[in-house]
Amino acid sequence: MNAKYRGKHFKCIFVRLILCGIMVNWLSKDLNNREQKAFGLHLGYSVIDGMMRGALIMNEFVFIKSLQGSSYQLGMLFQFTVIVLIFSVFFNELLRRSRNKKRLLRKAALVTHIPLLFLLLFPEQTGNGPVSSYYHYAFLVIFLVYHFSRPLVFPTINLLLKNNYRLFKFGPLYGIATSVNKAMMLITTFSYGILLDYDHFAFVYVFPALGGLGAFSIFLLSKIPYEEKNPQTLSRSFLDSVKGSLKNLVHILKTNAPYRDYEIGFMFYGFAFMSTKAVITLFYKEELDLNYSSVAFYQNGFNILAIILLPVFGKVLGKTDPRRFVMLTYLSLGLYIFFIGFTEYFPYYTELWEIQLYYFLLLAIVFKGVFVSTMSLSWSIGSSYFCSNEEAGSYQSVHLTVTGVRAIFAPLIGVMFYELINFSGTFAIAISSLFVAMMLMRWSYKNRSLPQTGG
Repeated sequence: MNAKYRGKHFKCIFVRLILCGIMVNWLSKDLNNREQKAFGLHLGYSVIDGMMRGALIMNEFVFIKSLQGSSYQLGMLFQFTVIVLIFSVFFNELLRRSRNKKRLLRKAALVTHIPLLFLLLFPEQTGNGPVSSYYHYAFLVIFLVYHFSRPLVFPTINLLLKNNYRLFKFGPLYGIATSVNKAMMLITTFSYGILLDYDHFAFVYVFPALGGLGAFSIFLLSKIPYEEKNPQTLSRSFLDSVKGSLKNLVHILKTNAPYRDYEIGFMFYGFAFMSTKAVITLFYKEELDLNYSSVAFYQNGFNILAIILLPVFGKVLGKTDPRRFVMLTYLSLGLYIFFIGFTEYFPYYTELWEIQLYYFLLLAIVFKGVFVSTMSLSWSIGSSYFCSNEEAGSYQSVHLTVTGVRAIFAPLIGVMFYELINFSGTFAIAISSLFVAMMLMRWSYKNRSLPQTGG
């Protein structure tokens, strides 16, 4: 890829970052002191987290192209990113009982990020010989440990922000921070993709460096002000408390029918997303034989649109029933999967600066841009609209736990479908699942009102 194109691309990214800065400055004028401090720290966390996420976008392609992992191991790698969320109830109880939540977050940051340093021990393979299976499993374990930070950090973000932002500021502020996060993802993915084309084993030094920054970003997050209005009394043992949290999870799903519908819809959506995630990566390698720069381009493309749309959709979510809002998310994902599958039958493309530009893949990433911008909001803060401020952490914990449950089976079932009925059949099943999710959200929105909550 020539320097002229890279220069133009980074210039465009720089302009987008300036626009994000203008939006931040404009929005921050109406914020009180508490909101300004929380927003600044959340923004700092979002910048570094975006860099880490940008590198992780390429992780699955690195695993099958550089490390030569198998399709089922690839399914496991993606599975690990979400299966850890099944422990959300455990971590939520740990967080609830902790008298020093900041110290707990910092310990979690160190424990989950330090193992990334072990990637420095991986040898750089310069030949075409097979890679030892030892490195496959070591790679999987290292990232499994890393992803264990998620079930602790995600509910904490909801808890901290919900207790620092006024309700009408929650969506817009979160949308701005997420836009900045996506901009950093875009820069990192593009740069990392170019680097990987020069050095297929660049991950052995990139991730250790990003691991240190990732731990620091969680330290930043821990500085957001939080005062517990009703300090928890530790009258029960930890095990009894975990059982109580599981009962509370069941109670929430039983008694809050609109939220239960929301989670059932997410179950159908989650199956579609998880069952195709690894399969799409295999499609890029096996069907299209893309290089790293091409994969990085397709991952960057949707983020450009997501950066533009996130603040807009943040305001829309603040005024719209989350069940109605998420229907757009499901529709856009379905169209994204459809046009990827279409590329198998109409594989027409042009090559520009070593990037294979498939016409239908370009259309697909437009819909993925809409999907990412809406799902970033629905998945992260959508559950908050079904509960009071004090319940936000518990509801997000339920949401994450259910996500972890579907991760037990969906990714590997997707790989199994690919092995049995190839790409088209797998994509068709996923689109059908999304259609069911949309119909359920439409029925729920028309028949069940949101609960009245304070804030």
